[in-house]
Amino acid sequence: MANNQIIAQKLLLSVGIHLNGNNPWDMRVHDERIFDRVLREGSLGLGEAYMDGWWDSDRLDEFFYRVLRSRLDEKVKGNWPLLWRAVSAKLFNQQSRNRAFIIGEKHYDTGNDLFIPMLGKSMAYSCGYWSGNPPANDLDKAQEAKFDLMCRKLGLKSGMKILDIGCGWGTFMKHAALKYGVRAVGITVSQEQVELARDLCKGLPIEISLQDYRDIDSSTVLGAGEKFDRIVSVGMIEHVGYKNYKTYLRVVHRNLKDDGLFLLHTIGKERSTTTTDPWMAKYIFPNSHLPSIKQLGAAIENLFVMEDWHNFSADYDKTLMAWHANFEKAWPRLRSNYDEKFYRTWKYYLLSCAGAFRARKIQLWQIVLSKNGIVGGWNSVR
Repeated sequence: MANNQIIAQKLLLSVGIHLNGNNPWDMRVHDERIFDRVLREGSLGLGEAYMDGWWDSDRLDEFFYRVLRSRLDEKVKGNWPLLWRAVSAKLFNQQSRNRAFIIGEKHYDTGNDLFIPMLGKSMAYSCGYWSGNPPANDLDKAQEAKFDLMCRKLGLKSGMKILDIGCGWGTFMKHAALKYGVRAVGITVSQEQVELARDLCKGLPIEISLQDYRDIDSSTVLGAGEKFDRIVSVGMIEHVGYKNYKTYLRVVHRNLKDDGLFLLHTIGKERSTTTTDPWMAKYIFPNSHLPSIKQLGAAIENLFVMEDWHNFSADYDKTLMAWHANFEKAWPRLRSNYDEKFYRTWKYYLLSCAGAFRARKIQLWQIVLSKNGIVGGWNSVR
């Protein structure tokens, strides 16, 4: 047995994972080159080896839960790929204005034929709210509960005008318009999202624009100097980058009325970093970055009062598992448009993320901010 294989076997056994074992979370090895590749390249090598069919696991979510809960990933980081990403993140603004549309083109424009069956009727590509009262028992109910939770946190009332930064397919705005009588403007960097969102929101007082958040102030769609009663941003700041958090929140501040509220819904990390996982950055979310409490706090300082910080990250595990179930169900219809490598890539993405949330390696936060602090305090909503 090669030396790297012995090292890998010992590391995996320490967290209850056997090579070619009988547990559903065990690793089945098809190509023994994987051991050199992973110890050399870390998570990038592990992910690419899976894409190439070098290994399998019947329960990838449980495999990653065990690896990440025990912080085994921190013992096998790889060398040059991680070092280069760290240096690049320090030297360059990976999420500059001229790079803003890369994430739309590379990920969100993958194809509405993929996202429609995977996300379900809500078309919400963010964590559902399963733990409400009463708890949701399926994906559609969890997403509707999330939409309504946001509306109640924002105190939406008929006649208000809201801005949705990173509006996706527009379904939160649709919910808010139908249930709460608001008018809405949404922006996204995905052309595919714009086209479907306009169709889904047809006939409602909703405008949708393809643009970067930094262009909100000068947008002809929004109108010169227009301010909003409420602003919401769901799963978008993950694409803003730590160098731009202050700029992003200044844009929100300028476009929000003095008595307005801002709801920020984001995935977050318990440690401050300047990079993201190299496999995730290369194949799923280019130029992405997960913020920490410290990084968000520094950006919020001198701009907003933090009224509420709600963590319901365990619900993202359930959401991802539901998306994966939908993806598997739809795959027989999708395979004519996507190849086997795409299938393995997408499966790896969904289930590794589910394992990460299950391990509490990453979090999900909803944060409510006001410009001046609400007199008498914010009315807590769960």
